[in-house]
Amino acid sequence: MEIAWDAVRGGLLIGLAALAMMALLGRIAGVSGILGQWLETPRSLSWPLFFLAGLIVSGWLWQSLRGDWVTVVETPDLPLWGFAIAGLLVGVGTRMGAGCTSGHGVCGIGRLSGRSLTATVIFMAVAVMTVTAMRMIGGGL
Repeated sequence: MEIAWDAVRGGLLIGLAALAMMALLGRIAGVSGILGQWLETPRSLSWPLFFLAGLIVSGWLWQSLRGDWVTVVETPDLPLWGFAIAGLLVGVGTRMGAGCTSGHGVCGIGRLSGRSLTATVIFMAVAVMTVTAMRMIGGGL
């Protein structure tokens, strides 16, 4: 079995970033919460803006330095409006669930939050059911 070292390094960096954010700012590094906070009270040059910009810039920087993208999943033949609707549904779901996978899965479980453990188990169960259904229905994914 081959180890995906890019994924290991990425996971370590995410964990270190979440730990640093909690230690230095006393904040949870949940992306949907940070985006929601910035959209509700936008301030010029506030820390949420830098955090969100760092997510985008780091991907671009990685691609520029390495020269290729690491492809984990091939994207389906979906028009741009389909991705927009999917993104909107994810946003609605994160608001309903009071957090996203990064907030609950990385930060919440790390803090031994029962609510986050429950949310992460539900996220993963729904993901497994969705992939299973997609494979049974369309033979895809």
